[in-house]
Amino acid sequence: MKGSSARTLAYYEANAADFWAGTKDHDVTQNYEALLGSIEGAGPFTILDFGCGPGRDLVSLRSLGHEAVGLDGCANFCAMARKHSGCEVLQQDFLALSLAAGRFDGVFANASLFHVPSAELPGVLAALWAALKERGVLFSSNPRGVNSEGWNGDRYGCYWDHQRWKTIVSAAVFEETAHYYRPKDKPREDQSWLATVWRKVGR
Repeated sequence: MKGSSARTLAYYEANAADFWAGTKDHDVTQNYEALLGSIEGAGPFTILDFGCGPGRDLVSLRSLGHEAVGLDGCANFCAMARKHSGCEVLQQDFLALSLAAGRFDGVFANASLFHVPSAELPGVLAALWAALKERGVLFSSNPRGVNSEGWNGDRYGCYWDHQRWKTIVSAAVFEETAHYYRPKDKPREDQSWLATVWRKVGR
């Protein structure tokens, strides 16, 4: 486990219960719709919830009739997610992924990929690309910023603007299909999250 992962995961291990209490009621329906509405063909779909945390989104995706599979590096989160959702949950460090090729119709990376240092992003995105079916969809939502990265307390974070993030993900052989800012219906200066939708394209 690399240094940025170990320290960030230790934070979440120690604060798992508080994190669940603080996020379990967040409404990210807009993000579910962005992912699911972009997947081609008829469902139900197989979705990887990348950075599933305690399982809020697994519960929602499963309730919509899809096969939801969680992934998180935090052992406490994985145990909570299995309990809350009843879904398969993989305990894997983001920087050491081992995923079946072509298994998923979509990847839901809500508030997770921003923890990956820029030097590691190409490898992580390549692993997600390989885990998607042909023309599968990657959704990501990250806190936006001015292209800085580093420690925020005990959590590592990257804060990209849209153009920099587009450059990074496009280089991993994804094509952007949509982007928007959240929370919706607020002035741009109060929309602190950048959401993007990507389609896997051929190498």
